[in-house]
Amino acid sequence: MDMPLPDWAPRGADAPALSIVVPVYNGAATVGALVAALETLEVPGGLEIVLVNDGSPDNSGEVCRALLGRSAVPITYVEHARNYGEHNAVMTGLRHARGAYVITMDDDLQNPPEEVVRLFLHTRDGGYDVVYTRYAEKKHEGWRNLGSRFANRVADILIDKPRGLYLSSFRCMSRVVVDGVTRYEGPFPYVDGLIMQVTQRIGSLEVMHLPRAHGVSNYTLRRLVRLWLNLAVNFSLLPLRFAVFAGVAMAGLGALGALYVIIHALTGEQPQGWASTMVVILLVSGVQFVILGILGEYLGRTFMTGNRRPQGIVRTVAHGEPVARVGRR
Repeated sequence: MDMPLPDWAPRGADAPALSIVVPVYNGAATVGALVAALETLEVPGGLEIVLVNDGSPDNSGEVCRALLGRSAVPITYVEHARNYGEHNAVMTGLRHARGAYVITMDDDLQNPPEEVVRLFLHTRDGGYDVVYTRYAEKKHEGWRNLGSRFANRVADILIDKPRGLYLSSFRCMSRVVVDGVTRYEGPFPYVDGLIMQVTQRIGSLEVMHLPRAHGVSNYTLRRLVRLWLNLAVNFSLLPLRFAVFAGVAMAGLGALGALYVIIHALTGEQPQGWASTMVVILLVSGVQFVILGILGEYLGRTFMTGNRRPQGIVRTVAHGEPVARVGRR
């Protein structure tokens, strides 16, 4: 009797050992070069590429479709109906990936394609569920590096990740992790937070990081704040606990102030201090608004999740079969 395949096994008899998921946004100038480099890699068990066009305003869709007919490896092209964000695009790509292992990487060529095989083998041979890459020197702008360090410090506190692990978008996951992560259907995915809920068998590998080949980063300050909110609010109750502690602290300060006023009144001194009173009022009001804002963020996200706001609507899916190349085996 045939034994059933384990959860991490490739999907289908012709499924490759490795899938590479690439979210595409304003990547028309680089995605062709990226695919050309990836298709030359010698991956044991074969590879496929999944391109997810996340509502890109440039002609990335045309470039990706043109690649379907001339690539030497299987390509799946998925097009979102609008822009949903990088992590939403990655989730869509993971659902269309068939490999026993899946690598996610950006379309900007800052992660050298030649590092893909090393990352895959390090994950497979090391028995890891996930391997994140780290960089000896990052080639991002200064403010992006600062934002990344801040987000990783916050992640150390908010989610159950190994202390000091750098959360990179260039990562390799096993099938069991991919299947676990893609069970999440909410509108505010944070892939790394979902990974930490699935496994703690996590490794790290140092790789090169190159300057951006074309254009500027698609991450603005607003996008980074939204990403940080997905991390802080969707995968931790710590902000709510912070609100409780802030309320308790302000109540304690208020009690000390009241005791101070009572003692002054009992000793015959007239309580004075309009400025200090206003400072206390403004401080308490500020804390109250922060607490209300935190509660409102949780409530709003719960409302939108209950209303089944989509994680990502797929407009179309196209598949490209590999084209035989002279000299390729």
